[in-house]
Amino acid sequence: MNAPLQTARRIVIKVGSALISEDGAPRSAWIESLAADIAALSKDGKDVLLVSSGAIALGRSTVGPGKPRRLEEKQAAAAFGQPRLIRALEAAFAPHDLPVAQSLITLDDTETRRRWLNARATLDMILSAGGLPVINENDTVATDEIRYGDNDRLAARVAQMMKADLLILLSDVDGLYTGDPRRVADARHVPFIQELSREYEAMAGAANPHDDLGSGGMATKLEAAKIAIVAGCTTMIADGRANHPIGALQTGARHTLISTRLTPAAARLQWLTSNLKPEGQILVDGGAAKAIREGASLLPVGVTGVEGGFDRGAAVDITHPTGIVIAKGVTAYSARDIAAIRGLHSDAASEMLGYRGRPAVVHRDDIVLAPQT
Repeated sequence: MNAPLQTARRIVIKVGSALISEDGAPRSAWIESLAADIAALSKDGKDVLLVSSGAIALGRSTVGPGKPRRLEEKQAAAAFGQPRLIRALEAAFAPHDLPVAQSLITLDDTETRRRWLNARATLDMILSAGGLPVINENDTVATDEIRYGDNDRLAARVAQMMKADLLILLSDVDGLYTGDPRRVADARHVPFIQELSREYEAMAGAANPHDDLGSGGMATKLEAAKIAIVAGCTTMIADGRANHPIGALQTGARHTLISTRLTPAAARLQWLTSNLKPEGQILVDGGAAKAIREGASLLPVGVTGVEGGFDRGAAVDITHPTGIVIAKGVTAYSARDIAAIRGLHSDAASEMLGYRGRPAVVHRDDIVLAPQT
């Protein structure tokens, strides 16, 4: 089996419009083969998230002849096409008892910490419930200013958000070439990239001029890979046009592998350490401090106080009773709510707030320990 596929525990798979649709209709046989591949990965104990384009391609005939040009035409086509996309996927995954869960995301959902926390928690819950998250950009409300432009970048952001080990970008080409193989006769395939330098970026072309469905090209795939590298996620770029595209990769189909030296956990810690400026602090008791140092989440019962006026999703210092900062993290509650539930057990905290929030004030995945002195 392909080594990255064998060792990955969480995989994000992105499929383009040209793979999903043909002449405005779903490519049902291909979608069924993809469903079989993903179901096999799921049965092997892997978490899989599917980022799927295709809504505009499946809905554009309802809007009018030709390719939608204006933003409102694209948004209307997406509104018509998204239900068709989900129905096709539901039908394909039903025989494998793998329920499909639709998740429409915009740029702000992965760039704004509060919305990022919401999106991550929802996708985690879908995976925990045994479902397949099917993610697409929310084309019906996105504008020119906030659009990803192509789901390659969206898929990379999802991989980053969900701490995926592997990002698979399926398109109509089996990886990066030294030149456009459609135009350069002696273009050579690049099977492996250890460091994504400008030399490799220069090899990438623009959008596929022979296909008017997708808006991306090899350049967007390398941009996605750069995001994945920083997140500790390996990227595979592969030709997905034939049936069973994941199965083909498992048996040695040609692709470009872009590696990273980081693990998702190490990348997450690096991001927490380097990029978050604390907006306040949470004071904890000795028991909570000990538990955090041993790798536990911060629960409301261990909180003794809060300082600052921060919102949910803010970076905070976590402070020992002696006044020493023991960790930094991203909080799941606002300062006001933390003040209301400090010292309470989870059930009592929910009763106090009037809603069932997150079990942890700061989840262990969002905590980085400070050096001990």
